[in-house]
Amino acid sequence: QVQLVESGGGLVQPGGSLRLSCAASGRTFSSNAMAWFRQAPGQEREFVAAITISWYGGATYSNSVQGRFTISRDNAKNTMYLQMNNLKPEDTAVYYCAGSSGPRMETLPRRYDYWGQGTQVTVSS
Repeated sequence: QVQLVESGGGLVQPGGSLRLSCAASGRTFSSNAMAWFRQAPGQEREFVAAITISWYGGATYSNSVQGRFTISRDNAKNTMYLQMNNLKPEDTAVYYCAGSSGPRMETLPRRYDYWGQGTQVTVSS
């Protein structure tokens, strides 16, 4: 059984930083795309960032987080990360990690086969 477990969310002041982790079990994702999405109350799930093997592009970000967030992964630990810097109140949401059965990075949630339960990130003073 494949499981993705997010951690690292919390309350942070504007301008602060957080690092989210997504630990995978049940299969390896080293050759597959993984991504972070987020969902604020009353809104649709939104693409944040994705990562895959360099042959398929490496990493990509939404315009709203480009330059502030960095996605990475440790294949030896089967874990993906999202380093979030210069956080803004509009970054407040539940953050989800997602895993794909293939290497192509996608921005639509329906393209991903595996999902974590989410971790809350709140940016507020």
